Amino acid sequence: MTSSISLAAGALRAAWLPLVAALVLAGCASSAVQAPSTVAPVQFKEQAATARTGAPAQANGAWWRVFNDPVLDELVDRAATRNTSIQQAAARLAEARALARTVDADRSVQVGLNGGASRGQGLDRNQSNRPSTLLNAGASVSYELDLFGKLSGASNAAALDAQSREALLQSAKLLVQAEVAQSYLALRAIDDERTLVRETVEAYRGTLDLTERRERAGDLAELDVARVQTELASTESDALALDRQRAVAEHALAVLLGEVASDFSLPPAAWTSALPSIPAGLPSTVLERRPDVAAAQRTVMAAQARVGVAQNAWFPNIALTGGGGYASTDLGDLFKWSARSWGIGALLSLPILDGGRREAGVQSASAQLDGALASYRTEVLTAFREVEDQLASLRLLDAQSTVQGRAVTSAQRATSLSDSRYRNGLVSQLDLLDARRSELRNRRQALQVKAAQYQATVGLIRALGGGWGEAQPFASTASATRLSSATPSANALE
Repeated sequence: MTSSISLAAGALRAAWLPLVAALVLAGCASSAVQAPSTVAPVQFKEQAATARTGAPAQANGAWWRVFNDPVLDELVDRAATRNTSIQQAAARLAEARALARTVDADRSVQVGLNGGASRGQGLDRNQSNRPSTLLNAGASVSYELDLFGKLSGASNAAALDAQSREALLQSAKLLVQAEVAQSYLALRAIDDERTLVRETVEAYRGTLDLTERRERAGDLAELDVARVQTELASTESDALALDRQRAVAEHALAVLLGEVASDFSLPPAAWTSALPSIPAGLPSTVLERRPDVAAAQRTVMAAQARVGVAQNAWFPNIALTGGGGYASTDLGDLFKWSARSWGIGALLSLPILDGGRREAGVQSASAQLDGALASYRTEVLTAFREVEDQLASLRLLDAQSTVQGRAVTSAQRATSLSDSRYRNGLVSQLDLLDARRSELRNRRQALQVKAAQYQATVGLIRALGGGWGEAQPFASTASATRLSSATPSANALE
């Protein structure tokens, strides 16, 4: 008797040993999901010499309005509703949210209805040797106990994936807004340059007319006429090249607006957009609002949650089931009280040997987490680089604009003096052509510097996540109730 009791106790201990081990491991597992942190400098290196004088414009929300251009405002609004990149990002967000709801459904009670019919021998206890038909109808209920956080971890990961997609949607919107603004401003810069070149063409035509009259009068040789004709044709060629650039830029803008290039046109107009001033003392924490950084952060947190899910695969699954209904060989007796049947049960499953499948799952989840962390660090480093690039560009472009302005003033004065002296026969035609060529070159260079200032300003706003006003970290509109209470508030940069 004692021996049998000892054997029974040993068998009992052997049966419960895996469960005890799983419970011990459960105590060691951590389901907390923490936002990654990155050490950020207090301020940007290039910002000290970048701020321009004047009251800084607030670039928040509809940041493109700081350029005070109604046409730009209208184009950005059109792109918001029809741009295909935004539509694709919105579709991916909807897919991620649906997947999150699917994963979260595993934590709910599952209820189903069932019914069926079967025919065979032995179904009717009263006529066991004769074939009969068995009809059944009932309902089933099942619920999996989430004692170790496996289901909640998977739900948290899916919810964080949806938040990452939401941030990527905002990033797509910001990118499209910036590209529309840059494309539009580039078009206006081309319009101004086309006007300048065509004005120069008209000036060369006037000079050619004067040179031809003097050549007919015998004051000048044919060589002088050929020189002016060369300059006129060369400048006309530049004007046609600008026409081609404008057509290509207009077609690219049509694609950003989600419209057919054949049906889209933007008439040439004067460039009247305002150039906003950059405030001094931008804190580096403004990068918290960058949606691409926020998306990378949510991806890291989702990977952390999936590591916990993979670790929880070592713990047992406990499911509660229940069912009830009716069964009868006679359809008329199917729903009688005497035909009722019911049952309840509990199922505990714990794999012991799986060939290393669960360990491989943990290693895979950990590798994905390492990759997500590296991607997050890359996003943060890229964000700082982009801001520093644009700040440096604005600083140097501001200085270049001042110097180039002096060059334009001097070139215009030289052209005026050369034209007057040439008409009075005091200088040669070569002096006039050289002065006019220098003026055109410097004025075009000044326009290109101005265009680069606008492009860099848009680039800075995009690099800062859509403005430089009061920094508001990216906040997902997705429900946060699915996240574990141990999850701290997520800041893109800490």
